[in-house]
Amino acid sequence: MKDGFEIRGETILVVDDEDVTLLMMDLLLTGAGFAVKKAKSAVKALEMIGAEQVDLVLTDQEMPEMDGLELLERVKAIRPNLPVIIFTAHGSLPKAVASIKKGADDYLNKLVNQEEILAVIRRSLEFSRMSEANLRLKAHLTELYSFHVIQTQSPLMKECLELAEKVAKSAMTTVCLSGESGTGKEVLARAIHFSGERMDAPFVAVNCAGIPAGLLESELFGHVKGAFTGADRDHAGRFATAANGTLLLDEIADMPLGLQAKLLRVLQERVYEPVGSNKSLRANCRVITSTNRKLWDMVKAGAFREDLYHRINAFPIILPPLRQRREDIPLLAGHFLSRLSDELGRPVFSLAPDALATLSDNFWPGNIRELKNCLERAAIISDGSVIQIGHLGISPAKSGPKEVQTGRDGRIILTVSVEKEDFGLDALVGRILEIALEKFGKNKSRAAAWLKVDRKMFYRR
Repeated sequence: MKDGFEIRGETILVVDDEDVTLLMMDLLLTGAGFAVKKAKSAVKALEMIGAEQVDLVLTDQEMPEMDGLELLERVKAIRPNLPVIIFTAHGSLPKAVASIKKGADDYLNKLVNQEEILAVIRRSLEFSRMSEANLRLKAHLTELYSFHVIQTQSPLMKECLELAEKVAKSAMTTVCLSGESGTGKEVLARAIHFSGERMDAPFVAVNCAGIPAGLLESELFGHVKGAFTGADRDHAGRFATAANGTLLLDEIADMPLGLQAKLLRVLQERVYEPVGSNKSLRANCRVITSTNRKLWDMVKAGAFREDLYHRINAFPIILPPLRQRREDIPLLAGHFLSRLSDELGRPVFSLAPDALATLSDNFWPGNIRELKNCLERAAIISDGSVIQIGHLGISPAKSGPKEVQTGRDGRIILTVSVEKEDFGLDALVGRILEIALEKFGKNKSRAAAWLKVDRKMFYRR
């Protein structure tokens, strides 16, 4: 430790055409624990920056051949994150402003005391370390949540990903993700965020079903002190937290009707008021909604506002359930088992052939989430690296029914599953049409012929 600071040993390149300045700065910086390199010209400095380790550049502004501002521009062109401090004996406010506009991290007069010089250098280095750590974190999050981590061979899922990648480029478009629980709606929402221009800002998710109706408005829009009993200080809501980023409203169908009207105004006018305040705040974030309910059926039942439905449904993406993308089960299982082997410190897991067949035949009402939980249990109770059928807790007899089977007497047996709240003739007919499409690889003509219906009728449905 020196002067209360940890000595980190960063390398500082001092650039000045005067020997006395180079010597004085060498003594000062070496005494403070830094490694020092010296260059008598900007040209020499550029050579050293390209070939040697340099953590910060401290350069004189007035030099022959190439001055400090031109050096600054050249350095930022090849190493944008390398901190550069302009150091001059002829300082002025216009020159300081000009250097900052060109990208200088700070501007110093040579006449200031040594402690101020060291303080500025340390501050610039600390900011550089934080910026580099932030860049690494962003790169990690992008790698973790980008589209390429969503593994699929399913035509239905590939279609969803193609739509999501396109809308990711449109920073303000509201997206509505729908699909059964466990189909990966939040994963896709994060991929949209981390693949768009808002990726550097926050991704904020709020579960509308998990927050009491009376508190949801405050959670979304915030409140001011004294707005209601217990509001002892101002509270910033999720719209404020998600500024310039993305706000995911999960389970939007559970939002109370009164609050739906206020959300509609936010989406239309991009302003809102915290609870208890008459001051309008700007809502600058992309909104993504998700639901496992049939919103249009809720609109017809009076349980969801029609105007809000049309507003959030600007860009709908419907995620298929796992039973409609069975070709992805081996991919997903391999992905989850690889992660589990790392988490549990075990050899890489593999699946016995009959275990994989059982997974592929299972109905998976809980979709990808249920598959993941099943494999986690199997990995924990397995004594070896091969997951056997007995580890799954699923027997072939208990596997979910295949949707299309042929009985021994030649009869066609269809297993049709719809959500309890959606049960009705329209839902059943719609599901049968979907099953026919899946059976014939989305070929509408063959699907219509199999169902013995007119092709035009099939298209209308």
